[in-house]
Amino acid sequence: MLELLKEVNKMKPKYQVIIDDIKSKILSGDYKVGEQIPTEFAMQEKYEVSRHTVRKSILELSKEGFLRSEKGSGTYVSNQYRSKSNGHSTKKTIGVITTYISDYIFPSIIRGIEARLNEDNYSLLLASTNNDVELEKKALEMMLSFGVDGLIVEPTKSNLYNPNISYYLSFKEQDVPFIMINAYYEELEVPFLCLDDVQSSYLATKELISKGHIQIGLISKKDDLQGKYRMKGYIKALGEAKLRFQPELVLSYDTETKKHLYTHLKEFINENKDMLTALVCYNDEIGLEVANVCRELGISVPEELSIVGQDNSYIAKNANIKLTTLTHPQEQMGRDAADWIIKKLQGKKDLPNETIYQPVLIEGETVKELEVQ
Repeated sequence: MLELLKEVNKMKPKYQVIIDDIKSKILSGDYKVGEQIPTEFAMQEKYEVSRHTVRKSILELSKEGFLRSEKGSGTYVSNQYRSKSNGHSTKKTIGVITTYISDYIFPSIIRGIEARLNEDNYSLLLASTNNDVELEKKALEMMLSFGVDGLIVEPTKSNLYNPNISYYLSFKEQDVPFIMINAYYEELEVPFLCLDDVQSSYLATKELISKGHIQIGLISKKDDLQGKYRMKGYIKALGEAKLRFQPELVLSYDTETKKHLYTHLKEFINENKDMLTALVCYNDEIGLEVANVCRELGISVPEELSIVGQDNSYIAKNANIKLTTLTHPQEQMGRDAADWIIKKLQGKKDLPNETIYQPVLIEGETVKELEVQ
């Protein structure tokens, strides 16, 4: 990723590289409002460009309201970019950043947000990150540049250290309210709305145990907080049933390795088919992927392998097999997030800092009850 970004920067005009870098520093709070930026000479040396290029960059940033120059004194950070960007409308605008827009449960979440915002005549500014921290950075910079009045965020790679924390702190410093959905960054004190992911996977595993399964595997995502908590629920249910946790029956993946997951699932299931009787899957998407792998390997679902997904997504509802799954609030979560932001902007006090939704098991046709030996 770093090498790719370097290549992208090589393709940009030199003055644009300077503009992007200074904007990032202002929006992340590295350069504070009213603070003097480095001299033209210092910038010439830093960026290895001519004085003309530096001046062109400063002029463009001044036009956009990021900088102001004082004759005989220097160039200073301005906050006029906020009024320039959102001065065209009296409507308040709420930014929404999700990991994905058109996939899985996200259209339902966005639909809930949009419906609630429309009720109070708020505008929506939407961005997605593809679960990539560099794209999250760009989305946050866009929201700060635009001057959104509030922000709803689904965190990117929420189980890993996030290098964009400074941008969220900038929102806090500017008193722009924001709330997180589906997960949160543990480094930040931030309000959030989440499914009880521990309970979701716990109920999934417990359902299989109640049907006589003792050799239960897990397909887990390791770079998102949901994956961490869903593994915790799986382990909790095994422990309560006095079943041994077997790491060899756990297959983990992350955002980057997901494109190879079908192959890895095929190898994993093939290697463990004589041991496994059931799988708890990170979500419905993975559950249906497992069902496809089983079809290719000639393994019958649920006669030879039981499967439980999670999230009760539209892809599970429309699949050719009725997946046993757990509920996710989806549209309600979107409405609640938008409602929280609206009430915050209206000056309401004592709003909840966290909302946890409880999952409910939905029986399908992918779990078989085993005969007690």
